Amino acid sequence: MNFPLLLANRINVKGQRTFSKLIVRVTIGALSLAIIAILLSVAILRGFKEEITTKQRGFFGDIIVTRHELSPTDITPVLLGEAQKDSLLKIPGVLSISPFATQVGIINVNDEVEGIMLKGIDSLYNQSFLNSCLVEGELLDLKAERADQQLLISHYLANRLKLDVGDNLIMSFVQDKRIRKRKFIIQGIFRTNSDDWDKNYVVGSLDVIRKLNNLLPNEAGAYEIRISDFSQLTQATEAVNDALPMHLKASNVVEYWADVFNWLEMLDMNDDIIFVLMVIVAVINMISSLLITILERTNMIGILKALGMNNGDLRKVFIWNSLYIIGYGLLIGNIFAFAIYMFQRATHFFKLDPSIYYLEFVPMNIDILSVLILNLSVVAVVLLTTIIPSMLVTRISPIKTIQFK
Repeated sequence: MNFPLLLANRINVKGQRTFSKLIVRVTIGALSLAIIAILLSVAILRGFKEEITTKQRGFFGDIIVTRHELSPTDITPVLLGEAQKDSLLKIPGVLSISPFATQVGIINVNDEVEGIMLKGIDSLYNQSFLNSCLVEGELLDLKAERADQQLLISHYLANRLKLDVGDNLIMSFVQDKRIRKRKFIIQGIFRTNSDDWDKNYVVGSLDVIRKLNNLLPNEAGAYEIRISDFSQLTQATEAVNDALPMHLKASNVVEYWADVFNWLEMLDMNDDIIFVLMVIVAVINMISSLLITILERTNMIGILKALGMNNGDLRKVFIWNSLYIIGYGLLIGNIFAFAIYMFQRATHFFKLDPSIYYLEFVPMNIDILSVLILNLSVVAVVLLTTIIPSMLVTRISPIKTIQFK
């Protein structure tokens, strides 16, 4: 029989606490708040990073293939043959290769003028990201008649130019020192909540840009490549570069938007700070609770020593007692954290200013393994810190405590 565990259980379940009762409750509350703060901060940070990363990847893919010293906004044609595409698709993790091009244009409608960038895509382009951002209308149907006239415009530009789904507009392009105009019909309205996309880009047919720049039917301004595992982005970019001909290069989304991804990396420090501060609060409360419990049980310790119980077993009693308090606090904290997590995931109740955070609500995402690791980390740190104050039992003299009794 594990007598220290049995005795600790009787103290916790049947023991009549007096002064230490309030302290134990405060300790359990502090532990609950600590694990709630830790779990939710990790869930929010991961959710935020994933949402922002998805937006950055969504509009131009993971890897962009261009000519050397050029960018996707250049109209110098780029051509990948079928054999070259097949070799790139054989690279582990590469999902798709899509041609696209961009062209600077001017929209003049309803007494408003706006300079924009037209992104042209073809009928095989994966529009899943655009579909997730669509707020009105439909996606481009580039296999339909008059597909060249279809246009997706951002919610910001639609409001600014007083446009709606089904409205017509004229877009002007400067080509060889002369202005060329094209008519478009708004097929849908999207909102990414990113100023980079919403204020600057509209999406249409790649054939429009090909005709404006006299490109061949299979030529493009650049190619975007999507991969399955974003954590392997650097390795995939190197593999693509190795497979490309000398006049082409591959750059990834992290390189293009370095400021955004550097900012996301800096956010990891917030989680570390919250974890350290919450663990310190939990440790201080746990030590206080343990010391008060030991002092309150001084007479019991003296009697047990007089009956032959050694200091090691007595310390185990109070360590088991501490583990009970830690477990109870973490159980309550995990239940509340999970409830808040599921509530936010289901309702998006807590909102954000999209002009600042690029998101309309507080995102949350965490996996079971991370929850287990965080809980075990808190248990390990807090429990280890109780070992030193538990040594107080070695200083208690059975003669003095029994005599005092």
